[in-house]
Amino acid sequence: MDVSTKGRCRGEDLDAWLRLLTLHDHGDLADAEPDTMRFRIYHLPARLVTQARRSHLGLKTTWPWAGAFTLAWKRLTDLPAIT
Repeated sequence: MDVSTKGRCRGEDLDAWLRLLTLHDHGDLADAEPDTMRFRIYHLPARLVTQARRSHLGLKTTWPWAGAFTLAWKRLTDLPAIT
């Protein structure tokens, strides 16, 4: 297995785990293809701002998948830490 194949497999695994853990009940994204995930979740119109040693992600509210991204982010940050 060459390096590009390993990278693609890891990316597909990341998509599968993201859908399983965070978007399992979100209609069309629950079983979306990797290209759909990339277009709707990973390429988001946002601005990352650091102020007073804190980072803030400003999402555009007009973006159609802002709710899905926010839900996924909330569920990921609510997962318990690995001990």
